[in-house]
Amino acid sequence: MKKEKSYTIDEVKEKLANYCAYQDRCHHEVERKLNEFFLIPEAKDEIIMFLIQNNFLNEERFAKSYVRGKFYYKDWGRKKIKNELKKRNINERLITSAFKEIDEEDYISTLHKLIEKKEQIISYKNEFDKKSKLINYLLQKGYEYELIRECLTDIQ
Repeated sequence: MKKEKSYTIDEVKEKLANYCAYQDRCHHEVERKLNEFFLIPEAKDEIIMFLIQNNFLNEERFAKSYVRGKFYYKDWGRKKIKNELKKRNINERLITSAFKEIDEEDYISTLHKLIEKKEQIISYKNEFDKKSKLINYLLQKGYEYELIRECLTDIQ
């Protein structure tokens, strides 16, 4: 049987401070990480308070950087980003505020870029098949159906 290493509260604080400093984290991720240390609830609360007070853990900063990263680097749409943030228990107000990080012109131009790129690589039997494959792809990326239809009519 493998023996778990035990850590002091200060050691766990340092480990989690490093974990949060490496990349913005949300409370949900930190709590999952904390569970690996088998701490009593009071110790967990103390560590989370330490991380918040020392600005290692900031839900608003996390939401904004998450939105920027997933949109500008992965080309995700708002719906997919919003669903992922909700899975991480980010509240609606913070999600709405974080979406201000996406420039509307960038959003539309990214959608056009994705359509053009996908049109070049997908094979299709007819125009309907082509359009449905494009729409499905963009819906999976998290773009809004109405916006997709508008962009597709702009192109044709």
